[in-house]
Amino acid sequence: MPDAIVSIRNVSRRYPGGVVAVDDVSVDIEQNEFFALLGPSGCGKTTLLRMISGLDTPTEGHIYIGGEDMALTPPNKRPTNMVFQSYAVFPHMTVAQNVGYGLKVTGVPSDEIKRRVAEGLEMVKLSHLADRKPDQMSGGQRQRVALARALVKRPKVLLLDEPLSALDAKLRDDMRMELTRLQQTVGITFIIVTHDQDEALSMASRIAVMEKGKIRQIATPAELYEHPANKFVADFIGKVNLFEASVVSQKGSDVIANVKGLGKLKLVSDKACGKDVTIAVRPEKLKLSDAAPKVEGIVKAQATVRDVAYYGDWSEVVAEMADGTSVSVNVQNEKRSIGSAAKRGDKIWVSWQGTDSLILTE
Repeated sequence: MPDAIVSIRNVSRRYPGGVVAVDDVSVDIEQNEFFALLGPSGCGKTTLLRMISGLDTPTEGHIYIGGEDMALTPPNKRPTNMVFQSYAVFPHMTVAQNVGYGLKVTGVPSDEIKRRVAEGLEMVKLSHLADRKPDQMSGGQRQRVALARALVKRPKVLLLDEPLSALDAKLRDDMRMELTRLQQTVGITFIIVTHDQDEALSMASRIAVMEKGKIRQIATPAELYEHPANKFVADFIGKVNLFEASVVSQKGSDVIANVKGLGKLKLVSDKACGKDVTIAVRPEKLKLSDAAPKVEGIVKAQATVRDVAYYGDWSEVVAEMADGTSVSVNVQNEKRSIGSAAKRGDKIWVSWQGTDSLILTE
């Protein structure tokens, strides 16, 4: 990739005892991109980030930053800087002293330190707290101090290891916006490691979904959500209804399949299907109704409401079809009535457009 700032080529990391943390990963990360490594605990995402930073060493493969092979470059000489989950700010120093610490130890002149610290604090909106100690600040403010300290070093790549996981839910939402704004302001590459799907979807321009040391799909947030490449990605990114199915016939993109709980359906696929496939439908694509819908081209089934979870602006309704298959439906609470219109035990119809069904062959 011509604009790649980080190129990872066939990188693996094996540990004693046969543990493979990263397994033959190759990926290009573009200049000025907000890139996310997303996956469950133990998938290898943090190990990959540590190898980019130089804190860990590949067993095989190469990592290039700015076109240079980093194999013999120690962490402190790489054009990267890392922000950790724990912030790692010095409690005995003021905010300004924390931000300028990395510049001081590398011998930057004091006038230059003062100027760059002022710029860094302005970027993270903390200029008014320059003389405050970290223990007098909120978790979000301390995280911004850590960001400013990393940014004043002017790295080509900023590495963020679960930077928001220690914050409460409201603060996490605020910091997502802050990080996105900051990345656009400073115009450098951000690589974030997270297990939080919402975090990755809301901030990153591209996401690599990892499982068992391998990258399962790299795509934009919208493409990952609407067109997952396989069952793992579909199930990991957001909520999804999955139905096992067997293909009866395929002619071009038209597929006839027997779908568990739904019977024989006509579906569309842009790839050749084997005998056994999985049908995926997102909960927000489903509709509830009291009577059987009579619109053509829809998938429909009668079901019984088993659970309703209220989330304020929307509710999740879980319904069970005649064969025991459960489906999850997102219902917007648009009226000022209390809770969802559906109640436990209600007999309802669940339906969705056939074009919203996605056939997964992996």
